[in-house]
Amino acid sequence: MNTNPFSSLPAFRHAFNTGLSAMLKNGGLGPFILVCANASFDQEIQTATSTALSTLYESLKTSFGNALEEGRTLQEVEEDLLVFLKINAIGLDKLKSTENRTEDKWTLQFNHLRAFRPKRITTTIPPGIRADFDDNGFHFNKGFMQKEAFWAGEVADKSTTLYYNKYPFVDFHGLLVPEREKCHPQYQTEAFNSYMWALTQELAQTLPGVGFGYNSLGAFASVNHLHFQMYVRPAGMPVMHPDWQHNGGTDAYPTSVTVCLTAQDAWHAIERLHQLEIPYNLLYTPGKLYLFPRKKQGTYPQPAWTSGFTWYEMAGGMISFNRDDYEKLNTQTISQELAQLAITA
Repeated sequence: MNTNPFSSLPAFRHAFNTGLSAMLKNGGLGPFILVCANASFDQEIQTATSTALSTLYESLKTSFGNALEEGRTLQEVEEDLLVFLKINAIGLDKLKSTENRTEDKWTLQFNHLRAFRPKRITTTIPPGIRADFDDNGFHFNKGFMQKEAFWAGEVADKSTTLYYNKYPFVDFHGLLVPEREKCHPQYQTEAFNSYMWALTQELAQTLPGVGFGYNSLGAFASVNHLHFQMYVRPAGMPVMHPDWQHNGGTDAYPTSVTVCLTAQDAWHAIERLHQLEIPYNLLYTPGKLYLFPRKKQGTYPQPAWTSGFTWYEMAGGMISFNRDDYEKLNTQTISQELAQLAITA
């Protein structure tokens, strides 16, 4: 796990894909769901893992069925059992592959399996944008989570753990947890802002299109344990399109966005939102941070086609779980939903 996978995009892809295959061979419910979701998202992974996934699925189904029939307790994570139950309700072969299309500047995605994921703390309205780390809640130090780690080691002079995202919605989707064992809450600091700025710059030298998303509490963070969502997307996110006014173009972006060109400016903007208790999403790209101050989750009417606007949606990527919704989404609807989240800070 400590071999550096960041030397090139082919090296990263190889490590990412082979890690999933190895995880599947070791078996278990959590790894099954994780590989299943990544396979439904990526055709290359699907091709490489389909036979092993089907075999493990049948094994788990038989094992769980026998245990329930005999009245024995299932020694599994409840969240994973619920997701498996949902998959089993329709059958593994009925899971649909992820689809993507563009609408004007926007990126739209139909992601069937992501609809099955647990909601965790995103279903509540938090009183503020900071809360103490809760060892009794979900966090990345849980023993079962270590099976889902992609890589651990030092990068940009800091100890980090990179997990696979169990329900991916962007290429090479990972969860980067700096100083995991120190149990930092999901609350950005000047030191970690500087770290993410430097890390993005460093990784961009070998991974073109690398970026990191961040959700504050109140902006659909699902885990109160400091983490950043890594992806590799050479085409960039829609918010990075040169036609937007914040990038020097003429088109107005439909929600609030601040562009910061230095780590210091980025921290000043973040710190001001902290002082005002305004939730926000972040997108770190090489040499540029996109900051989205926004209304707190649960305080506005949310459309049925989305489970919530995270950093990905704020940056112009829309996810739906129903094919009809996916096909009907258009620029007007997207702009209206983004506009209702706008806040001036």
